[in-house]
Amino acid sequence: MTVTVGEVAPDFKLAANNGEEVALSDYKGQNVVLYFYPKDMTPGCTTEACDFRDAHQEFADLDAVILGVSPDPIDKHQKFIDKHGLPFLLLADEDHQVAEAYGVWKLKKNFGKEYMGIERSTFIINKDGEIAKEYRKVRVKDHVAEALRFIKENLA
Repeated sequence: MTVTVGEVAPDFKLAANNGEEVALSDYKGQNVVLYFYPKDMTPGCTTEACDFRDAHQEFADLDAVILGVSPDPIDKHQKFIDKHGLPFLLLADEDHQVAEAYGVWKLKKNFGKEYMGIERSTFIINKDGEIAKEYRKVRVKDHVAEALRFIKENLA
């Protein structure tokens, strides 16, 4: 299954690092930057999370909420947040149901090994809950700035 621009974003409910269950529908009326990343504490994921952290206020000024999703458990998310001062929620998709709904749970190859995992992806969801922009196979460098620019130019 995969989602595309113009469709209503699949709703979900996941455990968040704040101890609550968070549903996408909780954010109706706000823009949402839903980003999927493979693993807490890895170099690319740390860079991406810190880039989102550094631009957090700019996103907030555009009425945009950042939600990070990975298969890591909540306690690992909390360590990641504490270590890097992340000001947004990280959601635990341990059974990868949400990643599958968004079409980002993929067969990956690394050093000759094949395994299933998250393909780094970001979805920008507008205030009506529709997917306004999708970024798949994300390269971390300049990605956050590009996402911010899209919201400024199209959803602000």
